Amino acid sequence: MSDRRIPEFKYHPDPIGTGEFKILAEPEMCDCCEKLTNITYDGPFYSEEEISCLCPECIKNGNAAKMFDGEFHDSESIDEGVEDEEKLDELIHRTPGYSGIQQEYWRAHCGDFCAFVGHVGSKELNEMKIIEEVLDGENLIDDIEEIIRTRLEKESWYQGYLFKCLHCGKYRLHWDYD
Repeated sequence: MSDRRIPEFKYHPDPIGTGEFKILAEPEMCDCCEKLTNITYDGPFYSEEEISCLCPECIKNGNAAKMFDGEFHDSESIDEGVEDEEKLDELIHRTPGYSGIQQEYWRAHCGDFCAFVGHVGSKELNEMKIIEEVLDGENLIDDIEEIIRTRLEKESWYQGYLFKCLHCGKYRLHWDYD
């Protein structure tokens, strides 16, 4: 049975903190390795099979994606600029995804995928003093920029998803609305 330690995920460093793994009161059996776990994945997994429990280890080693012919992220919903197929494979087959309002989108920078930091709103971006950084270079129309500056919320119709470049540390934002 696993405890609260989980493997390190390069592109999603805190999946418990972001809510994509949940800690169970009673252990459940992982659908992949059939071992008991008290931490299970609660994010998106695209597979024809219905999966109820995946442990962190089966995600990290790629066994869950392989066994169920699944993906944790849509390979078409990513920023361009990452040429390395191994990085794409790690993102879609061995990295916990995140839950969004509509289609999740993974940001990239410096030729690599960014690390998912978590859900954010205008308040959090302003508190972190990074709102100008995430708006810089996005070529947003004025209405959208105003939404990001003032109406984005962690849990509302306008949600923000914060990423951080693994190489230069720049923050990148994806946002979505219902």
